[in-house]
Amino acid sequence: MDTFGFIIHPFDSSDIAKKFPFLKRWPSEILEAMARKSPPILADHLRGIRSPYNQIEGWFVATPLTARQMAYLPLPFVLQKIIAAGKKLEKQGAKVIGLGAMTSVVGDAGITIAKHLKAPVTTGNSYTVATAIHALRKAARLMGKELKESQLVVVGATGAIGSICARIMAPDVGGMTLAARNEQRLSELASLILRESGKVAEISTDVRNAVRRADFVITVSGSPDVLIHPSDLKPGAVVCDVARPRDVARQVAEVRNDVLVIEGGLVEVPGSYESDLRFGLPHGIVYACMAETMILALERRYECFTLGREITIEQVQEINRLGEKHGFRLAGLRSYEKALSEEEIDGVRLRAKQVMERHQPMDSEVIHF
Repeated sequence: MDTFGFIIHPFDSSDIAKKFPFLKRWPSEILEAMARKSPPILADHLRGIRSPYNQIEGWFVATPLTARQMAYLPLPFVLQKIIAAGKKLEKQGAKVIGLGAMTSVVGDAGITIAKHLKAPVTTGNSYTVATAIHALRKAARLMGKELKESQLVVVGATGAIGSICARIMAPDVGGMTLAARNEQRLSELASLILRESGKVAEISTDVRNAVRRADFVITVSGSPDVLIHPSDLKPGAVVCDVARPRDVARQVAEVRNDVLVIEGGLVEVPGSYESDLRFGLPHGIVYACMAETMILALERRYECFTLGREITIEQVQEINRLGEKHGFRLAGLRSYEKALSEEEIDGVRLRAKQVMERHQPMDSEVIHF
């Protein structure tokens, strides 16, 4: 049988306690200290993935490091931990290995990891891009917004996912702002977009200020910290949060019922997919980065499909085509582990309209010169 493996990790110490409940009351400092010394853990055996063309099985292996540890511990140590998880998957029989969450971000985005493993490695970023764009376009339709008349901000624009999302979306939006920390890399991306599409993209190193002007936001920073807060978004804004850990604070959904936050990159798996690890998702739904690894195994494409920080438009189109061939599809729209109905989205649209109408000046308030 064709096989795959996928490397996961806890987002924070509370995830470690969820896996091992007897550690629930232990301080996070101790849990993270234990994680630094722990070997990779075989987390689950995945079965029931079936398309009209093939059937596969796979495994989740967890490296115990949290997202913050991956961001701040010495890079050689972090890579060693990820490579050890990959070797454990190889022993299980995985013929292609996917990198989940921060394991696909650290260092050179999988290139060094692939050099130390026999099985090919993919970050899953190409399919993540494809599904995020599908989700954003669907949200725009349901919110009654025209992309051609809207301002899009891409947070984490200089990363692998952010840059290709910006390049693909540039011809279809009214205006675009690229936001990230490195101004030089932002300028280089803006120049590339100008050459490719004729679109003049603004750049910003101030994420919170940039998103305040946005009608749409795609955010995929790779930061272990929250970047977007409730006060940062204007009424009616649509945010596609592709990042794991999330870039958007959970409080946005709790206190801003006039904005729409959706989770990018969620897909339905064909067949009768079985796994004890749900990651807060319903049965049969996985992140697109996981799905890319599954698609490659179903297609018997045992190759390093997406590695490094450069993704081509052709790669996104190819993996999207293969996903459709094998029966993968966008899993509706979801927000913070909850499915969104069209009625709920319509409610967001109406509330945003009411808020904007309340804040429009009356004729008597307009000052004429």
